Order: sequence, then C-alpha cells, then structure tokens
Amino acid sequence: MERWLLAVETNCSDPQREKEFNQWYDDIQVPDMLETPGILRATRYENISPSEGQGKFLTLYEIETEDIKQTIAAEWENRIKKEQQGRVSALTMLVSARLCRQITAPVKRR
Repeated sequence: MERWLLAVETNCSDPQREKEFNQWYDDIQVPDMLETPGILRATRYENISPSEGQGKFLTLYEIETEDIKQTIAAEWENRIKKEQQGRVSALTMLVSARLCRQITAPVKRR
C-alpha cells in the first residue's frame, strides 16, 4: 500500500467572506473529499504571509492506496457528483494542487 499526499492551495475570491469560505471548506469540501476511498485524513493550514502566486490556504489530504490512478478517478467522479448536487463554492480560487508519493517513513526527533 502506497501513501500519498495531495496538497491543495486555495484563495477566497472575496476576502471579506473568508469566514463563510472557511466554514464551507471545513463543513462541506473536506467531508466530501473524505468520502473517496483511500483519502484518510485532511488538515487545513493558513499561510499568514503568502507571496504573490501562493495560496493563503493549504489543505493536505493523506491518501493510502494500492492504485493511485483508481483513487484519483474515484475522487474525480465524487467531485462531479458533488458539483451536480450544488455542493461547490464560487468563493474557491484554486492556486495549485500537487500529488506527492511518500518515499520515506516519517522521521521523529530523537
């Protein structure tokens, strides 16, 4: 079983509605993503001083799967279904998304 990390950087299209954006992301977007088999956990972060071209918000999705292509296809199908159900936010501005395969075990401080 391989472990992967999906790193998604976003911005809110209306800075005055960030609270609404974050509530939607926490209450709708993350739970919807976690419905995809293989996506185990999600953690959100805020970049307190993003440079130009960077997202203010970062979501890390931890994935464990034997077939990443199948997992990504399932996530895509899930996303389309959620869009058809109106579970998207016009406030979301995707900055970047990176899919990275884990190549070493986590290292702990001694």
